Amino acid sequence: MALSYKARRRWAMVILVVGLPLYIVAAVTVMTWLDRPPIWLELLVYLALGFVWALPFRFVFRGVGQPDPDAPGDEG
Repeated sequence: MALSYKARRRWAMVILVVGLPLYIVAAVTVMTWLDRPPIWLELLVYLALGFVWALPFRFVFRGVGQPDPDAPGDEG
């Protein structure tokens, strides 16, 4: 099922405004459950989690920053 450009823009906004803060809270909560790992390991885990959250949403974010391909263009 392909999403329209406007639907992808709306979902991208919802993911960034609602989903990302929830993911950050969850990641920090999980890290606090661990018994304070070395700083290099903690940094590595945060970097990995920062990259991994966007992988399932690649199709939503792809092309969102581009002009609407279905909008009427300037002709003439």
